Amino acid sequence: MSKVIAHSLFSDFDINLFKSGKHYKLYEKLGSHPTEVDGVKGTYFSVWAPTANSVSVVGEFNAWQDGEHGLNVRWDESGIWEGFIPSIGHGEIYKYKIHSNNHGIVTEKADPFARYCEHPPNTASVIWDAKYTWRDKKWMGYRAEKNGLDRPYSVYEVHLGSWKKKNGNEFLSYEELAKDLVDYVKEMGFTHVEFMPIMEYPYDPSWGYQLTGYFAPTSRFGEPEGFKLLVDKLHQNDIGVILDWVPSHFPEDAHGLGFFDGSHLYEHPDRRKGYHPDWKSLIFNYGRNEVRAFLISNALFWLDQFHVDALRVDAVASMIYLDYSREEGEWEPNMYGNNENLEALSFIRELNQAVYENFEGVQTIAEESTAFTGVSKPVSLGGLGFGMKWMMGWMHDTLEYFKKDPINRKYHQNDLTFSMTYAFTENFMLPFSHDEVVYGKQSLVYRMPGDEWQKFANLRLLFGYMFTHPGTNLIFQGGEFGQTSEWNFQQSLDWHLLDYEVHSGVQQLVKDLNVFYKSYPALYEKQFSPEGFQWIDYGDHENSVLTYIRKGHDDKNDIYIALNLTPVPRENYRIGIPKKSGQVKELFNSDAKKYGGSGMDTKISKLSSKEWHGHNKSVEMTIPPLSIVIFK
Repeated sequence: MSKVIAHSLFSDFDINLFKSGKHYKLYEKLGSHPTEVDGVKGTYFSVWAPTANSVSVVGEFNAWQDGEHGLNVRWDESGIWEGFIPSIGHGEIYKYKIHSNNHGIVTEKADPFARYCEHPPNTASVIWDAKYTWRDKKWMGYRAEKNGLDRPYSVYEVHLGSWKKKNGNEFLSYEELAKDLVDYVKEMGFTHVEFMPIMEYPYDPSWGYQLTGYFAPTSRFGEPEGFKLLVDKLHQNDIGVILDWVPSHFPEDAHGLGFFDGSHLYEHPDRRKGYHPDWKSLIFNYGRNEVRAFLISNALFWLDQFHVDALRVDAVASMIYLDYSREEGEWEPNMYGNNENLEALSFIRELNQAVYENFEGVQTIAEESTAFTGVSKPVSLGGLGFGMKWMMGWMHDTLEYFKKDPINRKYHQNDLTFSMTYAFTENFMLPFSHDEVVYGKQSLVYRMPGDEWQKFANLRLLFGYMFTHPGTNLIFQGGEFGQTSEWNFQQSLDWHLLDYEVHSGVQQLVKDLNVFYKSYPALYEKQFSPEGFQWIDYGDHENSVLTYIRKGHDDKNDIYIALNLTPVPRENYRIGIPKKSGQVKELFNSDAKKYGGSGMDTKISKLSSKEWHGHNKSVEMTIPPLSIVIFK
């Protein structure tokens, strides 16, 4: 076997960028890269290991012999080891054997920049020379218009391992998902799919949130080209792709990033900043330039190499607060004496600036659960720079309200109306995510009170309320047809439930809501602006009725919404209308028989000159039980 030949992909400029934390395309330099040197085919390897005394590439090609293929350390104090090994290439498995200067510690690590990994529980990296021809030029050409903040965002959140299975309990491949999932999402009318993490992870019960292969789509479902095909097919069907991305923590698995070269290389050396007690995982050292470059390069990698349209950044609150999930004495205040992680905040701002400066028509979305201000404001205005933020408070308050017996709802109407006091402080996405249907919380439909009819009527009403509330929308898989059991990552969704009318009715309702949402600009043109919303009446506690208006750029497109949050029909219910004239037309009714409702006639009257709710016109109507009615 040939020995290592001195070779480098790094220029002096690359090294300076890396040291300063400003190299955002490290995936083009670090890792394994099949190439040709002096007419000889082989693979170039490079790895960052500044505390190492020696680094060898080991694999089946050299019988895993330490020292057989030792890399050369660069002379520029970058801590990068590199070299070219002839005659090995695509498909070879390998790791780095690292002897540390720190007390002689020896580690054997997967490549942090590997493009492909062995199928868990195996942990080696795989040399991968990906070849794929994209066919989504049309989508990429108009993505900026499709993906803007004034456009519809109806997101279907998917866990690839449990959406659907075959032959009992086998995963679908990326190629099979590129047909089945794409066809389903298109039929349902969702505008985007959000994938729970698809980067390589060793432990299934982590759902993908404990990553070891940051640059590799998981091998559970096939090869990297298969995932590219899935993204490509979604784009060809006008469906955007959002990836869950996890820069907040990583697992301590022996082959992973932890204690990489016998030192705290990627993680913060102070356990108060470098260890998550909740998740028993390590926290990145956001103050280290090279680590920032690693993470930002990773974010840009998925946008660049996989044509991803948005990144949903997980667990942002855990990054920005030093005392997150820590008791007194387990954390240290910052230089100003407060609990904000200044290094993490600086990293987040740099990340968002890099994303938006390098890619047109993409978004970043924060899963941030606190009242931290300016999460979705531009960095130039003092914000964190995300495009959107999950509205966790709305989600919690709404589900708390809906689980109450309707007879008691009149005492809790503030749970629904409170969101409008802060709805426009951020660009909010309304999430009914995977976290809401696990760990004993029950499925969405079984959180609803009453008999079966009332449970499903409440679920239809819940979705109607969500689609007409300001902000964008997200529904986790199974919710769209009233999955009855909690989500189980080991099992397929219960697709057989669609044989029952109550479930197919909910599915039809979500389909129609998606069509409706995309068809009425009043629901999205000003979804993040107070100009796009107006209460008609939020004070009718006694009847548990809410009425409001959604507005777009043209007031001819205004739509009116009435919610009846009890199983008692509200007959001859008068609603004030700020319009001088016009025909009254029902647009949507969640009580329709095709959805499993009672089919009660709403009997909306013509526009009357009777003043009501402070307006000089009004209509009378019947609001069916536990329903939402939309009219214009």
